[in-house]
Amino acid sequence: MSGIFGMNIKMAIYGESHGKSIGVVLDGLPPGLALDEAKIAAEMARRAPGQNALSTARKESDTVEIQSGFFNGFTTGTPLCARIVNSDQHSKDYSILADKMRPGHADYAGHVRYQGFNDYRGGGHFSGRLTAPLVFAGAVAKQALAQHGIVVGSHILQINDIQEERFNPMGVSDAELAELHAKKFAVMDDTVGEKMQERILQAKSELNSVGGVIEAIALHLPA
Repeated sequence: MSGIFGMNIKMAIYGESHGKSIGVVLDGLPPGLALDEAKIAAEMARRAPGQNALSTARKESDTVEIQSGFFNGFTTGTPLCARIVNSDQHSKDYSILADKMRPGHADYAGHVRYQGFNDYRGGGHFSGRLTAPLVFAGAVAKQALAQHGIVVGSHILQINDIQEERFNPMGVSDAELAELHAKKFAVMDDTVGEKMQERILQAKSELNSVGGVIEAIALHLPA
């Protein structure tokens, strides 16, 4: 994608849910972009599974290993490659997916797209596990934008039929976005957030799931 600052960044995620590792390659980042690895780790920790009853029970540290494109705290200008090793693998648990595909998942679409040669275990390349390298890419993008004064934030607008208010159309402050970012369950109204969490846990107890809507915003974009 072409950026507002002349960057033409290409992203490719790789790996499967139950493969050896997953990761992402970002090509087109400029040399000399300072990256704070502690902030990246904090973003990864927010996404990491097994933290509470609301998240998947799979145990993964989501520790990122930057393989290339980063040296002495700065991007080098060559492709930035980040790798996350999978450790909680129970591949035999998914052998049934070889010919019995789950509704609401990408099992069938992946089977058709790759002519039956896809790794179907745990959803393979289409698993929610692949959101981990996307979080890394987003963390890098947020830091790149922040160096130009741009702040990005979001909140959980809706879970199932429970919805909180949208962002104030008259303006949102940097402090409000920072407060949201610090929350484990990012809602502006904690009372509504509690109801959302109750609905998620109810669905989980029924071996079901619920949908949701995220509202995002960017502040201080140039005209």
